[in-house]
Amino acid sequence: MAVPDESARDAVTLRPVPRWVAPVFAVLGAATVPWTAYLAMSLPARYSAEHYRVAWVGFDLMLVALLLTTALLAWRGSRQVGLLAAATATVLVVDAWFDVTTSRPADVPSAVASAVLLELPLAVVCGWIALHVDQVVERRLRILARRAARAPGRASRTDRRGD
Repeated sequence: MAVPDESARDAVTLRPVPRWVAPVFAVLGAATVPWTAYLAMSLPARYSAEHYRVAWVGFDLMLVALLLTTALLAWRGSRQVGLLAAATATVLVVDAWFDVTTSRPADVPSAVASAVLLELPLAVVCGWIALHVDQVVERRLRILARRAARAPGRASRTDRRGD
């Protein structure tokens, strides 16, 4: 059997996203840099928000929903757990960032401790889950296939062919 040449392999390469995604996101990322610089220069150092409590409680409720949904999908063995784990990781990092940066000076040590000991390590675990779901599934399928091949009472190839 002939081995496909380099061009044939490139022709069948499956891309996880359309080709336009990379340049569009690169442009969006580059366009965000001047906007961020503008905000750094123009936003006030202090600001009082009308609905500060609602914002934080709502954010934490969203985090609870993500954690519980990630747990449910993991419990059910759904491949969709990777998507929820990625979202949960993101929200955990954002939570840690804003907890630390919006804390009163007296509360900064506990916010940093919470970020370093709880939120960021959990975000790393969620990130690992998101990045490795397919590998874990493949590994488990190979293990199941090996177990099925060794299962007692399984007909051998010669038995099935009638040789």
